[in-house]
Formats: sequence, structure tokens, C-alpha cells
Amino acid sequence: MNKKDARVRRARKTRARIAEQRANRLVVSRSNCHIYAQIVAPSGDKILTSASTLEGDVRKDLKNGGNKAAAAVVGKRIAEKAKQLGIDAVAFDRSGFKYHGRVKALADAAREGGLKF
Repeated sequence: MNKKDARVRRARKTRARIAEQRANRLVVSRSNCHIYAQIVAPSGDKILTSASTLEGDVRKDLKNGGNKAAAAVVGKRIAEKAKQLGIDAVAFDRSGFKYHGRVKALADAAREGGLKF
């Protein structure tokens, strides 16, 4: 089993557990250069809000979009956007990525911003 297959397997198990909860999902995706966060409706067919290092407001403040500092900025931004929509609790979907580094930094910043998961 290669790294991608292991990540997809972890993601499938996590999403099956979250689907039973019927909660809004905070979905995290990352690449080498950027990190993205979306809040998806419980039905899975609608994206309620999103934030990423590709946004103009975020990009002008950051030198690099692929580090922990950038992930923390995206985490705070997604928490602010969720609060504006009245969302205070989400299920954290890390898309099979291991919970450390940038994924952990984003999650911690979102919790500091007021999201509960």
C-alpha cells in the first residue's frame, strides 16, 4: 500500500463516521504550496463557506502558503466565516491527512477562532 492509498483509506473511514453524525464538515485539503478549508453541509452537496491561501486577502500577508503560519491564518479565517453564518460546531474531516503539522495548525487556529469539533 502506497502513501496515497493509505490516505484515501483513512479518509473513507473518517467520512463514513462523520456521515452518521449528520454534522457540518470542516474539510481540509493541502498541497505542497497551499492549504484549503471548506465547510460542507451535512448532506454533502453544498459548500457553505471556504478559505484558502489562494485568497487575495490572505495571500498579500503571507510569503509562503505552504507552512504552519499560513495554515493558522486559514484556520482563523474559516472560523470567522463560519461564525458569520451562525455555525459554531463542525466535524473535522482531515481528508486522511495525518493530524500534525499544517493540518494540526489549521485545526488549533479554528478552535481558537470559536469553532467546536
